[in-house]
Amino acid sequence: MSVVLSLPTPERARQWVERLRAELPDWDIRERDDPGPAEAVEYVVVWRPAPGWMATFPNLKAIVSIGAGVDHVLADPDCPREVPIIKTTGEDLTQRMREYVALHVLRLHRALPELEAAARERRWSQVVVPPATSRRVGVMGLGKLGRAAVMTLLGLGFDVSGWSRTGRAIEGMRGHHGADGLGDFLADCEILVCLLPLTPETRGILDARLFAALPHGASVVNVGRGQHLVERDLLAALDSGRISHATLDVFATEPLPTEHPFWGHPAVSITPHTASLIDPATGAAIIARNLLELDKHGELADTANVADASRGY
Repeated sequence: MSVVLSLPTPERARQWVERLRAELPDWDIRERDDPGPAEAVEYVVVWRPAPGWMATFPNLKAIVSIGAGVDHVLADPDCPREVPIIKTTGEDLTQRMREYVALHVLRLHRALPELEAAARERRWSQVVVPPATSRRVGVMGLGKLGRAAVMTLLGLGFDVSGWSRTGRAIEGMRGHHGADGLGDFLADCEILVCLLPLTPETRGILDARLFAALPHGASVVNVGRGQHLVERDLLAALDSGRISHATLDVFATEPLPTEHPFWGHPAVSITPHTASLIDPATGAAIIARNLLELDKHGELADTANVADASRGY
């Protein structure tokens, strides 16, 4: 079986190729710049592939995304729509997201940005915050990662609400769904966590209108996609005090340009798309299992790992 990997940097590609070769010693695993005969390639493993590249392989059986998101695959206008797109998910990725959301919601809840600013100025500033049971946190997007985030926050004692395209119930969470439920959901969020998939409907959803619907001084954590956020609207909301702080892990342009105003902004915390960044060892093991199952049965038993291209996730 022939597999070709396309990753943003040669160094990362080499790491993944080595790991996949160890997991699939009888398979032909190659990098993007040395794919071999195009007609022999049956699977591609990608992150942000170059437009048109996947369409050069006429006999593809599946496209594998290194990650739970597939918007970077569907962004290619020449993406072969008849070829299944497989998401790379697993408990390791879910655990990483649970940790990230818990860390940054707790950081905002306990006013760490204010305390850190005071410490830099050598000011003894005791900020009093309510217990987690009195802090209202909202999670947008209740897929696998969103549900895990909700359960983690509930376990920490937070007052949690959730919003999704369709109604999804989680014990202990107040649920909202659809356009009709968005306003009530937002009005209930002191800390908003975005874990939505990127679709035409969710692109730009974090905008001035949404920020105005949040309680004054609310905080935002975006771990969905950079394209969910209208950056100029966030900067305006931060500068006016409408939003008190934003924690951003994803950006419209990555890496974030060095001249971008988010860098150095006192009310913005930046992490470089690491919330649930998969390591080659774990990822290669997951991908190898999926490829072996695909090759043997022609499909995956866990259909949740197969993207629905019509929905975008």
